[in-house]
Amino acid sequence: MRLMADLNQLAAQLVQKATDESGPEPESPNARAGREGGKKGGKARAQKLSPDRRSEIAQKAARARWQSS
Repeated sequence: MRLMADLNQLAAQLVQKATDESGPEPESPNARAGREGGKKGGKARAQKLSPDRRSEIAQKAARARWQSS
């Protein structure tokens, strides 16, 4: 009979997880800080690069995209 109880508990847990309507877990401070840095990073880098260098990077990326498809 023990096996049957375990299967029932497993089934109940699966249903609980499948129908869980709680929101996402709260974000950690480290994750929040990383996201903030990422938002600033791209713009700051673009401002530091010269227009010619940005163009070179964009052309390299375009070649890579087209080469893989």
